[in-house]
Parts: sequence; C-alpha cells; structure tokens
Amino acid sequence: MELSQTFIYRPVLGTKWQIDTRVCFSENKDPVRVEESWFAVERALLARHSAYFCALFQSGMTESQQDELYLRGGVHARGFLIALAVCRGEVPTLRDPDELVEAVECAAFLQVACLVRHLCDIIDSDNCLLLYQAASIFGVHALFHSAALFLCDAFDDLKEAAENTIPEDLLQYSQTLSPAAYIAIGTHSPSVELLHDSFRIVCYLDEREGEWKHLTNLPTFCSTSMAGVAVLDNRLYIVGGVYGYGKDTVDSSFCYNPDTGVWTTLPGPQQPRYDFTLLGHEGKLYAIGGEFQKQIISQAESYDTVKAEWTFIHHAPRPIASAACAVARRRMFVCFWKPPDTTDIYEYIPANDEWKLATTLIRSQSYGHCMVAHRDNLYVMRNGPCDDFLRCLIDCYNITTAQWTALPGHYINSKGALFTAMVRGDSVFTVKHMLTLQYIVAEDGWKPRRQMKGFPKSGSLWTCLLRLPKTGPAIPQLDAEGKEEDMSLPDTVDAVPQL
Repeated sequence: MELSQTFIYRPVLGTKWQIDTRVCFSENKDPVRVEESWFAVERALLARHSAYFCALFQSGMTESQQDELYLRGGVHARGFLIALAVCRGEVPTLRDPDELVEAVECAAFLQVACLVRHLCDIIDSDNCLLLYQAASIFGVHALFHSAALFLCDAFDDLKEAAENTIPEDLLQYSQTLSPAAYIAIGTHSPSVELLHDSFRIVCYLDEREGEWKHLTNLPTFCSTSMAGVAVLDNRLYIVGGVYGYGKDTVDSSFCYNPDTGVWTTLPGPQQPRYDFTLLGHEGKLYAIGGEFQKQIISQAESYDTVKAEWTFIHHAPRPIASAACAVARRRMFVCFWKPPDTTDIYEYIPANDEWKLATTLIRSQSYGHCMVAHRDNLYVMRNGPCDDFLRCLIDCYNITTAQWTALPGHYINSKGALFTAMVRGDSVFTVKHMLTLQYIVAEDGWKPRRQMKGFPKSGSLWTCLLRLPKTGPAIPQLDAEGKEEDMSLPDTVDAVPQL
C-alpha cells in the first residue's frame, strides 16, 4: 500500500488550482513527493510523458529502484499537479501568473512535451509576455518561440506593456520575426500555358500602406475554383479544384513556400472532389466532404506531408460541401448545416479517427458560412434575419465552458466580406473588392479598427495567413536554363536560437 496525494482542481475562470493535503492509500502507483505534497502516479504515465522520468527509470540508478520518488528542487507541487492533469488528457484553465510560471518551470525541469504544447496553445494577449519571459528563463524553446511569434503578431496592442516589462533582448528577438500577413487569392480555373493572366496572382496586405501587393503568380495548371485552400506549417496548399463548365476535377495540387518563393506539386486526394473543406493541422492536410459528379459526399482523407500520401479517414458524419472549419486550442472543428435552422459543430479527433458532436446551434435561417477561432472561442458567422446576407449575425461558442453567446448587433457583410475572416492575435481581418476591414476582438463583440483598400479583383476570394520573409516576398532562384528550380519541400521545423 502506498501513500498518495489527493488533489482538487477547478478549471473555471477566476479560480486557482487547490491542493488538498489529506493523505490516502492507493494500489499500483508510485508515490512522488514534491515539496511537502505526495502524489500517487503510475510509473508508465510518467515515463510516457516526461523525458526526465523516462531517462531516470532506464538509467538503473538507485533512485529509479526506490519505491518512493522525491523531487528536490526545480519544481513546485502546483506545477507538478498541472503537469499530471495535462498528461492525463485534461485541458486545465490557467490564469493565475504563479500557476503559469510554475507550469513552465515543471515543463522545463521534467521535460513534459504535452505540457509545453498546452502552454503554447493557451498563449494570448493576457499571458504572452509572462510566458515569453518565463520560457526564456527556464529554456523552454518551443514556448519561447511561440510566445515571440504571438508578440510579433500582436505588437501594436502589446507594445507599451512589452517595452515596460520584458528585457530588451527579448523585445528585439520578437521584432526580428515576421508577423503573419493576410493573404488573398481570387477564384480562377487553370490557365493556358502560353497565355499570361495578370489576375492569376496571390496578394498580401501591406498594412503600413494599407493596400494589396503582389506576392506570387499561380502555377499555370493550378485551379482555385472550388479548390481546397489551407496553410500548414507556413506553407500555402491549393488542392484540387475544377475546370470547364462540366466541373471536371483537377488532379494536381500545389504548395507554395514563402521562404523560397517556389511552388511544388503534390498528388490530389484519392477520391476526386471539389467544393470541399481543406484544413491543415499537426503536419497533415484534411480534405473533408465536397462534391463529385454533382453528388455531395462524406468521404474524408488526410495527407501526410512527410510520407507525401493521402489516406482515407473515418467518413464525415454526413455528406457536406464547402463546410466552415477552424482549429481552436489544437482541436479541429467543422460546421455541418442541417436545413433550415440547425448548424451542428463536430470535432474531429485524429488520435481516435472519430467525429464527435460538440454542439448544436439552432437559429432561424441559420447557416454557418464561416467560422474562426480566437482563444477558446469559436465565432460562427451566419446570415442575418429574413435570410439577409448583407447583415451577418455572429454567435460565439466557448469550447471550455460549452456555452453559446450571441454577439450584439449586426455586422456589415458587403458581398461576403465576413466569410473571408482570419484571426491574428486579437485582430480579425476581412476583405472584399470594396474594402479591407480590420476588427479588434472584444468581450462584447468585434469593434471596427481600421479600413484599408479592397482586393483589386471582384469575385469570390480565398484568404489565409502566411509569414513572409522579413525582407519581402522571396524571388525564386533560376537554374542555368532560366527556369525555376524544382525544389522538394524543406523541413518545416522552425529554427529557434539558443537561449
């Protein structure tokens, strides 16, 4: 029989993690002492998630053979408690500064990768500077870089606080990074190789000048008409699409690397499809639903960028085309419309290859046209009253509390501008031919912040976010014959400087 620590936590806003110091007995678990607290933990759980414990148990050292483990220094009890919760698959809400610092400390000392990922997921404007500095102190490189990128993206909002609270070297490092740029692509069918189409371009928003500028030309045989467009590991993917009046599917797909300015090709999905949802997540692309031969389908596939192959995954819950989707807190969500008043939001769980109904929104004439994620909120843009597409309504679903909130007021949706929404930091960017509008996300709604020039072409648009080189758009290198070099996709791991 072994001693164990009984603990209580409540992941609710405004509460702290509480440790109950009562001691009880437990079977088949190793007691771990941290400060004056005892925890009963399965050794396999520790070895699976902590590189520190894995190395300790394999070392053959005296400590690895002891019935009781005592962590002396380097970690606090509350930080260890948080780490255990994350290792067990829980998603704790951390808001107290001391909790955050102790969690970073534990992640560094015990080398708990899943805790580092969780801390990266919860970076926001409230904790960014604290996590950035803590990651620098404890040497948690992935968290350090993620917080630096967030600060770079949200620098206009955090500038004063950053200059007053973090060291100059951290401030300078963040400013050496490139903020995510708002990207827009028009809808085009494949071109003729000998015909130069000046409209077949990808543009980026120059926020200093408030106008759209040329980034790159689309490949000749690339279609953006009813294609799948997504960003994964800072690469732009355009998959499939159609050509001709018969909506024949395009087999080839394309990937753009903003660091080199080079396009490469990749195979299309095994199931030919168009008007489908494409989502990039954790090293894979996901093609969900769509149409084929004028039939809406439910087949779904994933593309492994390392293996360069498509694999079928579990079918979507029902046939769906052009579904809205978003990733929040490293979780994938997709809207499924059930006419006339119901929008179901399903979560796809890659680890289990399963679809799970997360929530249902029932509103008169409801249809989830677009969905974006900000922190742990999903914002669903839908048509206004009486099927009014020019005045959108926005409903917010919190994935932590599982509560819906209707944002007050209507949002101008001139020619579908809101359906191009992309979130960066605490800002939302939308664009159409007439104007580009930036909102700031507030608790009581989206507040218009800045208006810039519209996209220089009418018609439907694809939008996304890409980090461009600090020096501007990359110019592809030419080979001896004056052609662009055909480059394979490089390693997508971000280079992080030594601290």
